Amino acid sequence: MDALSGDDFRPLRRERAPRARLTSLARVHDRLYIKALLRGMPDEVFARIDSDTVVSPGSGEAALRAAGAVIRAVDLVMTGEAANAFCAVRPPGHHADVGRAMGFCLFNSVAVGAMQARAVHGIRRVGIIDFDVHHGNGTEAIFRDDPDVFYGSTHQAMFYPGTGKADFAGHIVNRPLDSGSDGAVFRPAFSEILDALERFGPELILISAGFDAHRDDPMAQMRLEESDFAWATEQICGVAARCAGGRVVSSLEGGYDLGALGRSVRVHVQALMSA
Repeated sequence: MDALSGDDFRPLRRERAPRARLTSLARVHDRLYIKALLRGMPDEVFARIDSDTVVSPGSGEAALRAAGAVIRAVDLVMTGEAANAFCAVRPPGHHADVGRAMGFCLFNSVAVGAMQARAVHGIRRVGIIDFDVHHGNGTEAIFRDDPDVFYGSTHQAMFYPGTGKADFAGHIVNRPLDSGSDGAVFRPAFSEILDALERFGPELILISAGFDAHRDDPMAQMRLEESDFAWATEQICGVAARCAGGRVVSSLEGGYDLGALGRSVRVHVQALMSA
């Protein structure tokens, strides 16, 4: 938030994220899972859902508002009240499956946003682009059998959660990158995904915007710079301008070095503002 506080960002319309409703979450997640997860939030200190996913008393509220932010952003963009949107939220979401939390993720906010666009705004074809350093296994699993949702991901190969092998089949496109890959490797692979996305012809593009592929991030071994994230955002917006009326909604996923995260979000939002 500090990175988005300068004069360059004064034109931004800022909103507090609303809570997602059960009916919206249930377009993606099993109702029993939703209710059990929220009931299971601890009253004090912390609780562990799995070996990677720890929750605190505020985690349920945060997860509801993270999904609610993407829903609200989709509504604003689809009605033309905003050209595009960035959701500065945590927890992330792209590992969460229909009935399972994992990898820091409780609700799959981007998947919920995609279903909001289809159910409420009549969108048929949605594109999801994920440049987080980890493969979004939850998002892919949710839409694997849905040919009207495109999922394209670059991520570090042979890395958590162990999914996302190279795949270029129709609406699912995975481009795993070797440990140590920099922008010279990332950009051609990302361009292949965007070429496939443009052929798919989305009416709305959602971004799982993880910045943990940054060279300074402690959670992975990639070598991307802020300039790579700015370039990727510009390229996505270019596809959106040609296919989707410019409609883009981005939601924060990973990014664990706070300095690199702030700098990366800054250039990402600047690119969205310039689109």
